[in-house]
Amino acid sequence: MADVLIIDDDDIFSEMLSDMVARLGHNSSMAMNIKEGLDKALSGSFDVIFLDIYLPDGNGLDILPKIREASSCPEIIIITGSGDSGGAELALRNGVWDYIEKPSSIKEMQLPFIRALQYREERGSGKKPPVALKLEGIIGSSPQIKACFNLVAQAAHSDAGVLITGETGTGKELIASAIHNNSPRSEGSFVVVDCTSLPKNLVESILFGHERGAYTGADKAREGLIKQAHGGTLFLDEIGELPLTIQKSFLRVLQEHHFRPLGSNKEIESNFRLISATNRNIHKMVEEGQFREDLLFRVCTLSIDLPPLRERPEDIKELLVYYMAKLCERYGVGLKGFAPEFLDGLMAYEWPGNVRELIGTMEKAISEAFNEPTLFSKHLPLNIRVRLKKTEFTRNNPPDAVQHDTFPPAKSLPTLGDYREKAVMEAEMSYLENLMKITKGDIKEACRISRVSRPRLYALLKKYNTPR
Repeated sequence: MADVLIIDDDDIFSEMLSDMVARLGHNSSMAMNIKEGLDKALSGSFDVIFLDIYLPDGNGLDILPKIREASSCPEIIIITGSGDSGGAELALRNGVWDYIEKPSSIKEMQLPFIRALQYREERGSGKKPPVALKLEGIIGSSPQIKACFNLVAQAAHSDAGVLITGETGTGKELIASAIHNNSPRSEGSFVVVDCTSLPKNLVESILFGHERGAYTGADKAREGLIKQAHGGTLFLDEIGELPLTIQKSFLRVLQEHHFRPLGSNKEIESNFRLISATNRNIHKMVEEGQFREDLLFRVCTLSIDLPPLRERPEDIKELLVYYMAKLCERYGVGLKGFAPEFLDGLMAYEWPGNVRELIGTMEKAISEAFNEPTLFSKHLPLNIRVRLKKTEFTRNNPPDAVQHDTFPPAKSLPTLGDYREKAVMEAEMSYLENLMKITKGDIKEACRISRVSRPRLYALLKKYNTPR
């Protein structure tokens, strides 16, 4: 018999759902808002939680990470009367069992519920105690980065190919290293191949190795990086830069785990696990003929998409404290404090270079304040200070409202479609700037006011480069 929690402010629907659970022989409890639901979820021992999105005191999606921390590790089924693809993506990335729009018949809820209980029972029969992940250098406790940690744990248990995507500087190599260090291959080598730096005329030699005399200048035999990864992990960083001419040969290596070094008539074995990374849209590259589709299938059995730093600002303080300690130790100086304005500056910046740029900023600040005990906003790089001032000026001086009653001369009058598109863009831009000003950059509150999903809001902010 399972214990079920229903968090929904719709009395009638909750009662119907509770009756369904009872008919199937299980117990149910109900909560009408986020506070009550979260209290029950964390204090009880539930197998399944039905969670509505729009609740009187907030958005149900925002408490997913907290519910996931409940001791019973319940399966979560999202139920909503007005779903959207952005919300579904966010929910699934946070590990929910299913995301369902409220149906006309309650019977449509039975199958996901039964399957969740079946999965839970089968998983519990062979469940092993959780093992702490080794996450050297990967800092943060935001929902986005925690979701990545869960995927690292899943990837570490298998030998499947993993593709890590994300912007430059998000920490793709750190994630790849974490997968390796938590896998059965951790005692083997972790071989990094930077595909952007491979000379085109030497790619085969570097990857496969060569015999003496294989080509002009090959004065001695050399072992390739694929062979060096035998028994361990081969990490292809920026795999999208791997030349097409090599992709076919490399696909065969992935399939057979045998290859022939240049100039050799014998094949050798390399039993390695492949992890790849890219900051490019590799699916679009396949469509444009720049990357082999069959190779993509091999490298992307599992995928991890790393969030940019601007989407997890709550991690910035943790990153600041961690790298402050590391850098002060490296330079042999005492641990420094920081003024609130220094942290405010870091929080307000958008970090196009992500964590890598943040580390560089910290290094510059500590170098500048080498003999000073405290970091102030003046220790931030000039480009960040200038950008923040421009953002502040824009917020305090919003652009004029769109003028709908002034038209250019008739001969230069744009098409109605172009004029409408421009007006919509200007209206959206003005709305977003005012929204960020009113909410002081609080994304959760902005989503509530605008009724826009979090992923959609992030996309719009990025589109118009709206300061937060």
